[in-house]
Amino acid sequence: MTFQEFLNVAFSPVNTILSVLLGLSVIYWLFTIITGLDIDVGIHSDLDVGGDIHAPDGHIHAPDHNPSGWMHFLKFLNLDIVPVTYFLTLSLLITWLASFYLNYFIPMPVWLGVLVILPLMIAGMLLTKIILKPLNPFFREINHKGEVAHDFLGREGRLKSNIQDGKIGMMEVFIGSDPMTLMVKSKDGTRLEHGTKVMIVDEEPDKRIYYVQKSMWS
Repeated sequence: MTFQEFLNVAFSPVNTILSVLLGLSVIYWLFTIITGLDIDVGIHSDLDVGGDIHAPDGHIHAPDHNPSGWMHFLKFLNLDIVPVTYFLTLSLLITWLASFYLNYFIPMPVWLGVLVILPLMIAGMLLTKIILKPLNPFFREINHKGEVAHDFLGREGRLKSNIQDGKIGMMEVFIGSDPMTLMVKSKDGTRLEHGTKVMIVDEEPDKRIYYVQKSMWS
């Protein structure tokens, strides 16, 4: 393969967007390595396709939506353990490689090449989950900024979504000036509204889900 052939395939109508995103990902990691700064990307359970965008934070909030299905999907991909930036970068790389070589060895119409990208992305995410699985114990012991995991029992924060019964939601806790997002359930199944100040009173053995109740100081 010549360099010109490489460019033609990498920046074909099918692969251009993937190539640009991969290039931006490389720039991000170079910036992180050189400066030592890391733009932390967290998972918020209030992300929802049908939600409304509220300025100034630009997040999509759906306070009355049950996030359980979304959270179970994230847990299936181990994104409650693996930092999002690691997962997205590796998934993107795998998808780009698959699309690149598929279009190089099997030329196809643009519409078909675009149509194939979705299953390639799904396969890329599943393969990324498998590749990163051996590192889960390491990621579980640190937070997304590479710091030692904190003991959250007794800490207070505010809910990012409604929870009740066995439904999983999210709460935001501040460690110093750093916000952290945790997956939580209502301790006794009582309905707790988005924005309610709660206290962490229990946790699962693997510390992936914490149990909360309404704070006495709220």
